[in-house]
Amino acid sequence: MRMRVLAAGCALALGVLMPPAAVTTEAADATPPTGACLSPMAAGQVISQVPWAQNALAPERVWPFTQGTGVLVAVIDSGVDTDHPQLAAPGKVLRGFDFIRNRAGADFDCISHGTAVASIITATPEAGLGFHGVAPGTRILPLRVSDLDAGAGDSGSSVNPTVFAKAIRYAVDNGARVINLSVVMYTDVAAVRAAVQYAEHKDVVVVAAVGNQHQQSGADPTPYPAAYPGVLGVGATTIDGVRLDASQVGPYVDLAAPGGGVLAATRQHGYVFWDGTSFATPFVSATAALVRAEYPQLSAAGVMSRLLATADPAPGGPLGPAYGHGIVDPYRAVTESLDGANPAARPVVLHTPTPDVAAAQRAAQSRHRAGHANQVVLVVMLLAGAVLLGLTVGSLGRRHGAGRATWGA
Repeated sequence: MRMRVLAAGCALALGVLMPPAAVTTEAADATPPTGACLSPMAAGQVISQVPWAQNALAPERVWPFTQGTGVLVAVIDSGVDTDHPQLAAPGKVLRGFDFIRNRAGADFDCISHGTAVASIITATPEAGLGFHGVAPGTRILPLRVSDLDAGAGDSGSSVNPTVFAKAIRYAVDNGARVINLSVVMYTDVAAVRAAVQYAEHKDVVVVAAVGNQHQQSGADPTPYPAAYPGVLGVGATTIDGVRLDASQVGPYVDLAAPGGGVLAATRQHGYVFWDGTSFATPFVSATAALVRAEYPQLSAAGVMSRLLATADPAPGGPLGPAYGHGIVDPYRAVTESLDGANPAARPVVLHTPTPDVAAAQRAAQSRHRAGHANQVVLVVMLLAGAVLLGLTVGSLGRRHGAGRATWGA
């Protein structure tokens, strides 16, 4: 099923290809506000294994330096369910704003899309679970702009692009330092373009999915906001490190990240596997948050430059329309030393003590005396051996002259 919201002659789509068939035998933990959801998606299953994306990026390597603490990331999506155990810590997910109902409160989610995105960014590590967020110290500002329910086809609530633009501005004005847009438009809308420019002017990092409409022949449709200047466009890769078949190709792809079969949280509890550039985008947003936390004086443009410069080579090469600059690397993004930026990696300082000349002389004299003593011992041993040898030879001579050896009794 494709999640898309039709509005004003353009398609505003959540970049998901295959929403999972969630399975659960437990009752719902949270109930969305009355009338907010047509048919809320069920929760997912508990999956304890470490997902491939966490194995591939190993974000916990960077946590000794930063977990993104103090950075607010806006997730403009379908809301975020704060009842999920890994998102429920006080202050981790703010109440946010619901632009569909035009009221405060986007801390619920009908379709799990926004919850999945937020969990990739900030889910708290828990014993016995392999899944966790890339930057668990971050906070999430949920802004709800989509309400397309699973199984609803194209009948979900519509959102005017102007509302989408308002959500971007709201995020900027309410302290977001990074904005995650797992949303794709295929029409250049002036209001959205202006909102992105506003975010750029306010020194906010904007990260956007490049869409899942890759064409087997001909050019892919241009995705917005990913194609706007100053936005990091994110494509999706699979467990093999190659581009997800549906991930779009074009000059708007700046980075790639895991997006094929990635595990993420569902509303209420549990997890499912998702495909699409929607779920690659939060890996990059989280990495941007880690950099912002470690380098608070670094501009948004500087953060983006650092992410591009430290990306790992992708099968398509370091630069190209399929992978951009390569696959995002949270550890390298934070720790590598680049021109114009202070390295986060703490160098190991080797302290060389001031030489103790007297001690060195005493040690040398001690070694000299020990060597001389060894020589004396050696000479004595040689003389003693010579004396013993002489005595032995004389004894043998005397015994030889006294009698002959006999061969029998």
